[in-house]
Amino acid sequence: MSWNIGEVWLEADLTWFRDRAAVPAIALSPPLPFPVPPGLAASRRRREAWKHKRSARRVRRTALMLSPAVILPFALRGHGSGNGAKLVLEDPPSLTFRLGQGAIRTTDAHDRPLPLVPVRTPRIREKARAPVYPKVAWHNAISVGLPYDGHLVDGTQLPIDGPAWVTWDPVTDSVPNLRDRLYGNQRTIRTIIAVTEAYHAAHPHAPRVVIGDISRTDGGPMDEHVSHQNGLDVDVYYPRRDRTLRAPTRTAQIDTALAQDLLNRFVAAGAQMIFVGFHAGLHGPSGVVIPYPNHEYHMHVRFPPPRG
Repeated sequence: MSWNIGEVWLEADLTWFRDRAAVPAIALSPPLPFPVPPGLAASRRRREAWKHKRSARRVRRTALMLSPAVILPFALRGHGSGNGAKLVLEDPPSLTFRLGQGAIRTTDAHDRPLPLVPVRTPRIREKARAPVYPKVAWHNAISVGLPYDGHLVDGTQLPIDGPAWVTWDPVTDSVPNLRDRLYGNQRTIRTIIAVTEAYHAAHPHAPRVVIGDISRTDGGPMDEHVSHQNGLDVDVYYPRRDRTLRAPTRTAQIDTALAQDLLNRFVAAGAQMIFVGFHAGLHGPSGVVIPYPNHEYHMHVRFPPPRG
């Protein structure tokens, strides 16, 4: 833009963005060698003021870093005053923000909350812990005589509690059983642990298997039983519908489906005989699964004598 001799400049002295204060004069440096008409000087002052405001606005348009995943530009308040002022790009960066309840709010109660962009955090899955089995002192036992007339030499004790089983004392009707009533041939103990472990793996939400009497430390006669004398017999209580770890007292309390599955696993593990109640609703191979009195609430599993 240039000024020619003889021209007359007529420009209104406008204010910018509702500014009421007069624009300060800006001295020209270096001074021109000839007099500058008033209109040109005023125009240059306005242009310099406009450049100054534009630079200030660019500086104010910064960004507020909220997190590595969210960048929110500053909302700039509009020119004007009163409660009707809204958020526009020219608002000053001194506007205060409050964080809370998943949104960003300004100090103005009339402003709407700005929703935050959700940040997804990868889930860390814990590794399933392997079941810890109690230590078993294994012995090569000798089962002497018959289950109802015999004894046990150097038997192995089933731990009173494990990740897949608990033991039940039929004399006191309580958990756990006495250690002296949990000795058996090593094949009997291994089969009990293997069957209960496989059963628990197949039914992780089912209650643990309740194991009753096996034999005494040295075998021989045992109260409450005619057999259980040489470490080859074990009482296994039927799983209950209410999932409690105790012997059932009525056939209606028995979970027949789980009880049948448990019986099938002992049959597959080589049980010689399994005595069950007449009304327990269980079945199996003839000559192996045998209905017998006083077995309505538990199955009596008998294993054959180990060879050699």
